[in-house]
Amino acid sequence: MTVVASTPPPRLPVRDRQVALKQAGGGVSPMLTRLAEERATGVLEREHGTLHLADGRVVHAESPLAPSLGMLLTAHGALDAETWQGIEDSAEQGRLLSHGVTPGALELAQVSALYDAAYFALGPSSTPGRFRYGTAHWLASVHPVPVAELEHETLRRRALLRRIWPDPATDAAPLIRADPVAAPTVPSRQAAVLERVDGVRRAADIARALGRPAFHTLVHIRRLAAAGLVSPQPPPAPDPPPDAAADPYVALLKRVRDALEAL
Repeated sequence: MTVVASTPPPRLPVRDRQVALKQAGGGVSPMLTRLAEERATGVLEREHGTLHLADGRVVHAESPLAPSLGMLLTAHGALDAETWQGIEDSAEQGRLLSHGVTPGALELAQVSALYDAAYFALGPSSTPGRFRYGTAHWLASVHPVPVAELEHETLRRRALLRRIWPDPATDAAPLIRADPVAAPTVPSRQAAVLERVDGVRRAADIARALGRPAFHTLVHIRRLAAAGLVSPQPPPAPDPPPDAAADPYVALLKRVRDALEAL
């Protein structure tokens, strides 16, 4: 009788998430990935925002499309605008904490503002990014975020918006209310967004008015769009071409032509 030794099957290879991402061409910013590998410190400037790095990690982010950390803190009464301006000018984290903002509240607000602004800063760009080496941002020690985590979260957020409503037109255009005959009831946070839709405000304007992260506002707006309650403001109709017959110079030339033909 022959005894066959039981050999366990070989372990399946485990793919590194970041390697797989690069091979699939799904990276968000190759430059940011290189800076992370280099453990660089400085500021990455992109078309829609900036990312501050320290030792290859993202420590702060800013975008004109997202409320700043100061705006989030002042909108809900944690600080007044004048106090925040003084703290920002001094670039001292200790002064921020001395004004009653606890370390936990600061970390929560900073992480929220960082991911929010980074989502827009890492959006598709028509111009190349530029990195300036320098000193770390004054909030660098609050909650540094690894680049891999930031890119993963950015891709997750993009996918979430596509699942809710695939048309991105509502993200950047002025918004108008659809007001259907049988409008569905919406949750209070969506209702607050809907109240500020006036044909002029964009998503970023509404986020600032509410003192909320801009990405969360995009989520609400896309859900409202999916429910048929909001839509992007249609672009203005192009100006009609000038009426040649009403142009006095054209009329003069016609009279000259007619006079010459009569000779």
